[in-house]
Amino acid sequence: MENRETIEGLKYIRAKKRVEKIKGFYIHFAVYIVVNLMLSCVIIYGITSDDGDTFKEAFSNFGVYSTWIFWGIGVFFHWLGVFGFNSFFGKNWEENKLKEIMDKDELTNRSDGFK
Repeated sequence: MENRETIEGLKYIRAKKRVEKIKGFYIHFAVYIVVNLMLSCVIIYGITSDDGDTFKEAFSNFGVYSTWIFWGIGVFFHWLGVFGFNSFFGKNWEENKLKEIMDKDELTNRSDGFK
């Protein structure tokens, strides 16, 4: 009985660490979006007010996109570290996708009145 409790405790700890990693990624992603939106606004405002460029010219400036691109690479690798490459085409990806589509079709058929 004690062995089962130990195994359940280890499973709980592993699941808790996984949830913390996922939460950390979502926080990182939210900060990425908010900070980059603010930086882009500041850069566009600076370009339009200092240089006298139009909004379209300022928006097409590489400085607006540079933090999105380079920090985005870091966010991508963080995502890869949390969810792994297997989330694309892992061992069970095809089976899970087939099951998902079949379940969706079944729900659609039920809601349409088909049996």
